[in-house]
Amino acid sequence: MTEPNSKPVYRIADLHESDRPRERLALLGPQALTNAELIAILLRVGVAGENAVEVGQRLLKKFGGLSGLHRAPIKELMDQHAIGEAKAAQIKAAIELGRRLSLEAPEERPSINSPADAAALLQYEMSALEQEHLRVILLDRRNRVLETVEVYKGSVNSSQVRVGELFKDAIRANASAIVVAHNHPSGDPTPSPDDVAVTRAIVQAGKLLDVDVLDHLVIGQGKWVSLKERGLGFA
Repeated sequence: MTEPNSKPVYRIADLHESDRPRERLALLGPQALTNAELIAILLRVGVAGENAVEVGQRLLKKFGGLSGLHRAPIKELMDQHAIGEAKAAQIKAAIELGRRLSLEAPEERPSINSPADAAALLQYEMSALEQEHLRVILLDRRNRVLETVEVYKGSVNSSQVRVGELFKDAIRANASAIVVAHNHPSGDPTPSPDDVAVTRAIVQAGKLLDVDVLDHLVIGQGKWVSLKERGLGFA
């Protein structure tokens, strides 16, 4: 006999068929599922007192959404109740596949027509970095992306950045324009005086090399700043 206060075990199989993530995905497509339901499909089973959907909800709350799961070291995922090495690896692999998919389809190369376009291309990955990284998007004459290259890893300041390094790949690829971006691991994308100084030097070098510097973005957690829009370094 079950004690009145004992906590029942909830399984995906206990849900009505129309509420089960795999059945809903097959019927409606993956876009119809919540993030927690998609994670539940990866996990397959929950634990006593939590079905897989509830475990997914708990993980999203703990780490602050998908971007938090993306940033979290695999060891921190494994420390969570019901998440062992295999399940943690499945979650990280699925998120990485999503990131790589966004970079594929060269025949459908994205165009950069606004700061938001550039931010959308970079923010998912760069907001998760624990150190500062400086990257350059190389563009053709129609502002289509040729490739994105990483130039610096570490502190991005005017005393360390060699401006010529930023244009080396642009010249090699015969790029007509570039967009520069770096992240602030603190999460605050407010440009620093060094950011403005670096931008000014990059813009001046671009004019000499006949490579148009369209913008310099600073990427934070869920936010970004366009130095060009703010008139910083682009006088």
